[in-house]
Amino acid sequence: MRRLRRVKIVATLGPASNDRATIERLFDAGADVFRVNMSHATHDGMRETIRMIRATSEARGREIGVLVDLQGPKLRVGTFAAGPVELVEGQTFVLDSDPAPGDATRVYLPHPEILKALAPGHKMLIDDGKVALHIIEATPGRAVARVDVAGKVSNRKGVNLPDTEIPVSAMTPKDRADLDAALNEGVDWVAVSFVQRADDIAEVKKIVRGRAMVLAKIEKPQAIARLDEIMEISDALMVARGDLGVEMPLERVPGLQKRLTRGARRLGKPVVVATQMLESMIASPVPTRAEVSDVATAVFDGADAVMLSAESAAGQYPVEAVATMNRIAVEVERDPIYRTIINAQRQTPEQTGADAIAVAARDVAETLDVKAICAWTSSGSTAMRIARERPAPAVLALTPNRATARQLSIVWGVHAVTTKDADDLDDMAKRACKFANREEFSRENDRIVIVAGVPFGTPGATNMIRIAFAGNEK
Repeated sequence: MRRLRRVKIVATLGPASNDRATIERLFDAGADVFRVNMSHATHDGMRETIRMIRATSEARGREIGVLVDLQGPKLRVGTFAAGPVELVEGQTFVLDSDPAPGDATRVYLPHPEILKALAPGHKMLIDDGKVALHIIEATPGRAVARVDVAGKVSNRKGVNLPDTEIPVSAMTPKDRADLDAALNEGVDWVAVSFVQRADDIAEVKKIVRGRAMVLAKIEKPQAIARLDEIMEISDALMVARGDLGVEMPLERVPGLQKRLTRGARRLGKPVVVATQMLESMIASPVPTRAEVSDVATAVFDGADAVMLSAESAAGQYPVEAVATMNRIAVEVERDPIYRTIINAQRQTPEQTGADAIAVAARDVAETLDVKAICAWTSSGSTAMRIARERPAPAVLALTPNRATARQLSIVWGVHAVTTKDADDLDDMAKRACKFANREEFSRENDRIVIVAGVPFGTPGATNMIRIAFAGNEK
């Protein structure tokens, strides 16, 4: 079941979609990767979900990626003795280390690391920015704030601190337990929330030890300030526009989205655009025109994947949301201006043999109007480098590693197939042609371009291009 589009779709599973029949329908509608959100999933629930995804993969004969999204630190206020309180603009409000229930003048902040890090002038947002304050006095156990935007605050509401760098790891004890459980289930991607610095990703990679790929969610101003070093160490990026739009001015988010998509493409790393893409389809069978344009913009920008969250996890129309996203992507990629925009965004390749081969493969493929570029790859890096070039023909990745095939399910334009490694050059060409025909990328006597590394099975040894006719498998 090869897709007729290059951009991939990530669908979050949840109460509305967490059964085998719905997962199969979501895949058939266009989902390429399924996300398990550990903010809501138990370990047993995660295991069962992954089991159903793997069963769907076997039934459909196509590798499907699994992305486990770690919750990260959740900063919240404490409770109130008499229920919700109404904060008035201009009043002072105290956040302190006293665990006693709060009132209209104060509340417990159960995060001593925050109280230590706050300083006068820092902004504090409560309940996704519905209430806004700024700090006027701060000591290690108590902060006095003035209310800038009035509103109601109730028990355990979330706190965002756009100006404060919090000296805590992005990994909580819960995240460590969730990560261990996910790795034991052989997940393909791990998404790290609340990333502030490159060390946050390094910490996760040290635990993962190559058993999964690590994706950095960019949702904090502190991450934007260190974007280059975070991009360098991460295997992929996510433009997590939810918290990013809370902690930064909303009008900056579209520009940051473009900066992230282009920066990731420059490095040859996948980038996912997420949050509120088809938000109205949580309760409506059709999206708004603005949402359609939002998805289309991400596709035009060259994002590797677009993601559905509540739309597919808890909405009334999960399958319709995926099908709608699929139709939008297919139509955008048919538009004549799409290829013009994608080509205009091409980056200067790095001065490595692998990048030179990838650029040459794209040029040869487009010059000869071949039907597919077949990449023999062990680690997936060859296919990712070719995808970085956004070639007009499809990219067929042939790999002996099932984990690699699943990881590539999030990468732009890559259709991955698991097969044993080539024995020699003739076997390499013969089976590349066979799979190009079998997967319906080419017909007999169509030309294909084959990219590989010799000796076979050596990661990072991409050093060869070959042109073949797809009838040669005979």
